Formats: sequence, C-alpha cells, structure tokens
Amino acid sequence: MLSISFLQQAAAGQGGGSGMTMLLMLALIFVVMWLFMIRPQQKRQKELNNFRDNLKKGDKVVTVGGIYGTIVEVNDNKVMLEIDKDVKIKVDKASLVKDFSDTQQA
Repeated sequence: MLSISFLQQAAAGQGGGSGMTMLLMLALIFVVMWLFMIRPQQKRQKELNNFRDNLKKGDKVVTVGGIYGTIVEVNDNKVMLEIDKDVKIKVDKASLVKDFSDTQQA
C-alpha cells in the first residue's frame, strides 16, 4: 500500500508535498477508523433497534440486568415479562438486549 521510503520521506518532511502527505495519512486513518469502528457499531445499533421494534408476545428475552423472561404484553415503550409462574415485571424496551426464543433455555 504505502512504501517505507514514502513514509520515511513524510516523517522527515522531505519533498515539496509533505503537507499533502500528512493530509493523506490523516484521511487514511479516518477511513480505517470508520471501516473498523464506526460502521460496525452503527450496524449493531440498527440490528438492536430492529429487534426491539419487532418484539411480540411469547418471545423469550434477556434484559441488560440479566433477567430472563417471556414477553406477556408489549406496549409502546414498555414490555411485561413473566420471569416465573405468576411473577411478572414491567421493563422498558430499551433494557432488552437479546432474544432466546429459538434456543433451548435451561
């Protein structure tokens, strides 16, 4: 990609285009950060929002606090979870992080 002599020239400030080289290096660093950090985080956030928007009765979920339960009722921003027989709690949708409907739960 970039040769060692090119990097050495940029570090030493040799040549007339050292300012342009520095801008190119900064742009390259930004692109790499965007590809490996920002873009995957945006993808995970979109998937999490999609998960929360598609919650339905009967889904087995876990909260941020580690409470496992089955959804009994879904409202706009709140969900009623049954965590044991005849034990129900109301939690905010934003606290739900994972769906366990398809997996075996012990």
